[in-house]
Amino acid sequence: MKLKKIIGTLTLLVFLVSCKKNANNANLIPNISFDITINTNLPSYSDLNGVGGWAYVNGAGVSGVIVYRKELNSFVAFDRRSPKDINGDCTQPLVPDTNNFLQLIDSCNNAIFSLYDGSPVSNSEYGLRQYQTIWDGSNQLRIFN
Repeated sequence: MKLKKIIGTLTLLVFLVSCKKNANNANLIPNISFDITINTNLPSYSDLNGVGGWAYVNGAGVSGVIVYRKELNSFVAFDRRSPKDINGDCTQPLVPDTNNFLQLIDSCNNAIFSLYDGSPVSNSEYGLRQYQTIWDGSNQLRIFN
């Protein structure tokens, strides 16, 4: 009988612990479904043809998307709305720092985020909403969530 109580208690404990949410994994930016393919041969996306290049993609995500080419075959895409802007009051989307393009600046809330991986650098406990990317190896980049 005691064994059943111990097993029941352990099962309940495991269940309660597994249900605990981690606030650092939460994302405050609304999840808006989209699927867009861009051609990096177009002038507006030509900076993506070199490693370290970045470009804006309008008409996707909540406040547009910024894409960064990390490596020859590796891209990352983030929403330009800051997770620090909970109510969406800031009219200025995230922009690269003029002194360090690998950092995105939230000018309304004085927060800084990494363009490389979307993590918060300062003044935010939440990172950026990241979108999926698929590169065809030539000139087509699919961005979606």
